Amino acid sequence: MKPVIEINPRLMGRRVFLGLGLGSLAALAGCKSPLMRGQTPEQDELKTAGEDEKEKRDVVGSYTRPFGLNKVKLEAVGLVTNLDNTGSDPPPSAQRDLLLNEMTSYAVENPEQLLASPTTSMVIVRGYLPPGIRRGELFDVEVRAPSGSDTKSLRGGWLMKAQLRQVEILAGSLHTGNVEGIADGDVIDDAIFEGEQDPITKNRGVVMGRAVAQRDRDLGLAIRTADASFRIVKKVEQVINARFFTVDNGTKKGVAEGKRNTFLVLAVPANYRQNMGHYLRVVRNIALSETPVQRLERIAVLEKKLLEPTTTSAAAISLEAIGKEAIPSLKRGLTSSDTEVRFCSAEALAYFDEPDAAPVLGQIAKDEPAFRWAALAGLSAMLNSVTSLAALSELLHVSSAETKYGAFRALRSRTTNDPTTKGEYLAAPVANPEQTPRGGFRYHLVASNGEPLIHISRSKRPEIVLFGHEQRLHLPGESQWIEAGQILIKRDGGNLRVSRFGTGEDGDKIEVCSTLVDEVIRSVVRVGGNYADVIAGLQNAREKGLLETRLAVEALPKPTREYERDEEESVASPTDEKPVEPQQIAPAQS
Repeated sequence: MKPVIEINPRLMGRRVFLGLGLGSLAALAGCKSPLMRGQTPEQDELKTAGEDEKEKRDVVGSYTRPFGLNKVKLEAVGLVTNLDNTGSDPPPSAQRDLLLNEMTSYAVENPEQLLASPTTSMVIVRGYLPPGIRRGELFDVEVRAPSGSDTKSLRGGWLMKAQLRQVEILAGSLHTGNVEGIADGDVIDDAIFEGEQDPITKNRGVVMGRAVAQRDRDLGLAIRTADASFRIVKKVEQVINARFFTVDNGTKKGVAEGKRNTFLVLAVPANYRQNMGHYLRVVRNIALSETPVQRLERIAVLEKKLLEPTTTSAAAISLEAIGKEAIPSLKRGLTSSDTEVRFCSAEALAYFDEPDAAPVLGQIAKDEPAFRWAALAGLSAMLNSVTSLAALSELLHVSSAETKYGAFRALRSRTTNDPTTKGEYLAAPVANPEQTPRGGFRYHLVASNGEPLIHISRSKRPEIVLFGHEQRLHLPGESQWIEAGQILIKRDGGNLRVSRFGTGEDGDKIEVCSTLVDEVIRSVVRVGGNYADVIAGLQNAREKGLLETRLAVEALPKPTREYERDEEESVASPTDEKPVEPQQIAPAQS
């Protein structure tokens, strides 16, 4: 397997509280490689054709720049409750005053007393609105105790509803914007995933998939200042809408809408939602003006460039921008002996929902880590293709944890009703039927003939996936046990006893089950365990050597990898045409 260069930046009524925020950028993925091959016998012809074409070429990106690609940072001062006497009374600070004022304005009784309780902790809540998010869609938020806090742990806590906003500091004053997100939910502390060696991890955590966006974030194209005019806006809108549309209540509607002489809003077709960076690259490479004859001539030139690894990325994007007329040329790239040519061709074809793309993308997702993320995104974009479903299903049996779970998420993004990924919701029983269960999670038992794997989610939503049915815990002696929070798992003859010891009305709760991991997880939940307890039990079993199965946390392909060609291949000529690209953004995971 060829080496991979990997860039892995760490990503960073009575219950409503204030918020703050700014924005950030990350990386764009897709058919793009900065490392170029040397010339082939056809290189001179391709280079000349590319130079001539570039001189004549007039594309959307020549007049526009992308808008709305940053992640918008939102923050809030919030309150975590339900702690097991590990909270603290926050010291005097502007944040404390802000929280008290909010609590008072919402008629919270005895706010000072509530803050002083060891079952609560003041926290800073932070989340990021990704590009293209729509009102009502969900996102994660990070939660942390402020610096200097005496809080010992956020384990088991519940974040009360917090309003998230942006903020700017102007002339030394704090200015906040409108509410852009509302968050609440179970706090899963970082120590669950990273261990408790670093005390800071106990006071940091995440609330997964519970923050609700309160506004749409539109993508857009800003007309460059020198070209600003209604004529240009109208022309750009016309050519984009001739290529792309969305369906609203059964009616086709163009994706571009000019708002003024300097700006257009872009809707995102459903099949591009998992890779909006790729979508913007294609949009900005749509030709503004060419006759049908010129288009055919350009397709012929681009087909030659598609088959040359040094120019395949630009050619594939340009062919995809042309539309269905380019499909026959893209299909010729599928038979190339070069991995990059096959990938770029298949990726473009995937967004046309062409069945031939699926087997190629499935094989590349399995074999080439640098293209894995984009290949899975392409497969998930093939919403109506059974070949895509088959390719993703086959990847559930490979040994790579990130490929296996990445394929699972791609399958889930296609439809919520797929029996393979639908799963079930597990939560401890509640005494009051009207009470909402807490600490629950999505649970999936997936048939897989590959290496068994247990996967734990750290983003999007609490989720545990077992790949393979016959995974077991091995407790050879009566003296061995597994701790799952306050739950104890011990051997009971040929079975396991799962016990939670309580007082008062709760009393002790005991379940006896087999050694199957599936049954153990269900028993932990039945005696009152939550997502964090199950994770703690699995981690403890692995540390003691009682779990032979691989245990992976948030194993997902990375969109920031770059494909490295063979060392003996030289860099391509700088005159080779490159596609017009948007600013870099981190593609959303499904």
